[in-house]
This record gives sequence, C-alpha cells and structure tokens, in this order.
Amino acid sequence: MQAFLGVDIGGSKSHAMIADAAGRVLGFGHAGAGNHEVVGYDGLAATLQAVTGEALAQAGLHVGDLCAAGFGVAGYDWPSERAPTLEAIATLGLACPVEAVNDTIIGLLAGAEQGWGVALVAGTSNNCRGWDRHGREGRVLGNGDAFGENGGAYEIVVQAIQQVGKAWTQRGPQTALSQVFAERVGAPDVAGLLEGLSQGDYLIDAAAAPLVFQVAAEGDAVAAAVIRWAGEELASLVLGVVRQLGLEREAFDVVQVGSTFRGGPLLLEPLHAAVHAEAPHARFVPLAAPPVAGAVLLALRQSHMDTRQARKTLLGAHGWKTTD
Repeated sequence: MQAFLGVDIGGSKSHAMIADAAGRVLGFGHAGAGNHEVVGYDGLAATLQAVTGEALAQAGLHVGDLCAAGFGVAGYDWPSERAPTLEAIATLGLACPVEAVNDTIIGLLAGAEQGWGVALVAGTSNNCRGWDRHGREGRVLGNGDAFGENGGAYEIVVQAIQQVGKAWTQRGPQTALSQVFAERVGAPDVAGLLEGLSQGDYLIDAAAAPLVFQVAAEGDAVAAAVIRWAGEELASLVLGVVRQLGLEREAFDVVQVGSTFRGGPLLLEPLHAAVHAEAPHARFVPLAAPPVAGAVLLALRQSHMDTRQARKTLLGAHGWKTTD
C-alpha cells in the first residue's frame, strides 16, 4: 500500500494526515504551535515529530513506509527560511520526496477544484497567495498591517478601536462600539477604556472581532463601515495576486480560508464586488476541508500522481467542516 504524509504547521495548532493514493485517510495527528516565529526552529522540529509520530502510530506505519510528504508551514515566507525549514523536516528521517510551501498554498490545493487559483486567508490576521495554471506563484507579504495588509480579525479590531478614539475626541461619528468595548474589559466609561488601552491595563485582541460584526448587524454605521473596509482590504490582497499572475480574464477559484469569513454578507459583499470589478470570472469558494488535506495532495504531486480522485475522497472524509 502506498502512503502519503501531509502536514499543516500553524501558529496555534498543527495537524498531520496520512492517506493512501486514493485519498483514504489512514492516520491523523495534532499538536500545538509549530510556526518558527512563535516557537523557533527547534520548536518546529518538535511539533513535526509529534504530529507525524501520532499519525504514523494511528496508521500502523513506519516513516520508511511513506512514498512522499508535503508540508504547509506557517512562517515560511521567504527563500532565506527554506534551508532551516527543510532542516527541521529532515529530523523526521524521511527517505521519500518532500516539498514545503507556505501554509496558504495547502489551503489553495484543498479548496481549488483545478488545483490552482487564489487562496485568501482571513483568520486572526490575513494572507493571500496563488498559483496560475502553470505553477507560477503570486503572493502578498503576509505580515499584516505592518505592510498595509488588512482584513483579518486583528486588523478589524484595531480599526474599530481607532474609530472609538475618533468618536471620543469628536473627530468622527459616535458609535455603539465605544460602550461595547468598555463593557468587554470592565472599564467604568469610554474615557477609562481609552486610558486603560493606552496604558496597557486593558487588552482588546482579535477575539473581540465578533463584537464588531454584532454591532454592525445591529445597524451601527461605524461598525458597518469597519467591516466594509475589511472586505475591501481583503479584495486588494486578491487583486494583487491576480495582477501578478495575469488572471484578470481567467475563470479560477478564490478559496476563502478562516473564521473571519463567517461574518457574512457585510464582509463578503464588498469583497466579492471589488474582486469581480477586475476579475469577473473569479469563483469564491469556502474551504470545506482541513488545510492538511491540501498537504496530502502536495505529497501526491511529488509522486506525479493524478490528485483529482484523491481530492474528492479527502474532502468527503469524516464530514470535515471549514477550519481556521
């Protein structure tokens, strides 16, 4: 029996999956953070060993039984990071073909029916990468608001807090976000909220993003504008990749990866409209399987195998739900 390993390394959780050539899942492993920016390269190696070991044990296989392996690695963003990433992978003792990509790409492989297109991530932060039909890659920087890339939960919350500050200083319209955020941290009033945030006594992080969606859905114009801004910012990421790859007239999938897309039409409508204005044949599809399924498909590609049937089987396995 041929067996293929796929690994998804994340900033908070990591998964491994072993499947056969038909896409039947043989083993699964899970662990915590593996992104080297969070745990270092030694931590990456330890997480790789933990998730792979669990998947192999569940499958009743040894590392030498694997025919190929694919790795989607959060934090692997630049050529200078390839060597240490592969060194961490080498600690597994694999004797088969191996490929490592940024974790955005395995979301693309899992979600895009043609195996190419654009993957748009909007979870805690954001990212966007794509492949054209010839395998050329387009990308954004993947460093969030440091480079003006916005649209994830963190950036939504930052923008919302800025609007609360503008409302309190009468530089902008009043918003229900002010009271909602004050209540969230237990501040006595909005002035106390802003003082506490500025002094580091309070923290409002990405986990507060659903509150912004809630206030927007209740009719608050400022919160709605923040969500619309996030949708348009996410569209700019897609369009950057589209232009790099010359996909403006192509029909391709845009795979939506991450929990922020659960925000619904207030986010999705401006996102879709802005992309379709320049790439009218783009098809938006939610990711319907764990990204680790895309890592298995990456492994299959290393053995030059047709992945179409395997993809159908993997996506139907165990009734997967969209994952962040």
